[in-house]
Amino acid sequence: MPKALLFGAGSLGTCYAWVLANALAENNVTTVCRSNYDEASRNGFTIHSKLWGDNLKFKPRVARSVDDAVQQSAADEQPFFDYVVIAAKALPTSPSTAELIGPAVTSGKTAIVLIQNGIGIEDEYAAKYPDNPVLSTVAYFPATQVSPGIVRHREIELLHVGTYPASAPQSHKQAAREFVELIGKGGATAKLHDDVQRERWIKLLVNGSWNPVCALTRLRDREFIDANASLRLGGEDKDGKGNGLQFIREVMLEIAAVAQAYGYGDVNEEMVDFQIKRAAVRDLPGVQPSMLTDAFEGRSMEVDAIVGNAVRLARKKGVAVPMLRTIYLLANGLSESFARKKGVS
Repeated sequence: MPKALLFGAGSLGTCYAWVLANALAENNVTTVCRSNYDEASRNGFTIHSKLWGDNLKFKPRVARSVDDAVQQSAADEQPFFDYVVIAAKALPTSPSTAELIGPAVTSGKTAIVLIQNGIGIEDEYAAKYPDNPVLSTVAYFPATQVSPGIVRHREIELLHVGTYPASAPQSHKQAAREFVELIGKGGATAKLHDDVQRERWIKLLVNGSWNPVCALTRLRDREFIDANASLRLGGEDKDGKGNGLQFIREVMLEIAAVAQAYGYGDVNEEMVDFQIKRAAVRDLPGVQPSMLTDAFEGRSMEVDAIVGNAVRLARKKGVAVPMLRTIYLLANGLSESFARKKGVS
């Protein structure tokens, strides 16, 4: 029976740990926990899901670190992990997450699965583990850890999966197929892509615009639209929603231009307008993106993965992204201010 290590047992990680435990059995899944370690090690995890049901309890193995997880599995009939699933936030750390998972990665055997936001996050893993499949994913999965080890999940769940790079060898493509099948066996939904980067760019239209803007303004998306609806700055959108929504649209168009420069031509104005219309018709107060939650809590934000990398990719292709660059500088400063308050610089 395959074994999986889940690095990052927050809201998203807990839910996918449950899925993997369904498919593999609890004893074949190990979760690396931080703030919720004590609760998880005593009582396991509980998920309240509008999709899967209420009060779903499970108790996989729990470890404080990757080294601890490896030690726990050393006496098993199969000591190595078939999957190392990273569901921690894509933050720059020292040592990096790619380095931290090292003890659990067996060359040529362990598939590394990135369930993380952003663009351009895979290179470090592919470079450090060239003989291992790197599976890049895009998750649509609204979930919140309401207290240590307890997660609430709404009714949406979908995981887009593909190899990194798209030109990976067939053995890596087979690992992606097997992981998609595993997710399905565990009761969730996964879709296999030959090139999953298109899905990353599509999600980045929303994440790269609304996430930092909401964090910087401390407003949910619909609140931001209303707050800037009557400024009369000129250039208001055709639907009469004002300068705030037009600003977001222009930022999305910059992201789309970068996606097109990398060959994803259908990440275009039509797709941007679809996302704009979705936000415009939401009821107040609207959606609270993850960066806004981090800002309220004074936590470091995924600014580099979601915004900074897009700016850097734009520069490589000579695509002008002045609005996105400005947002990156401001959001990075905000995130840095949280780190300095905690004595981390």
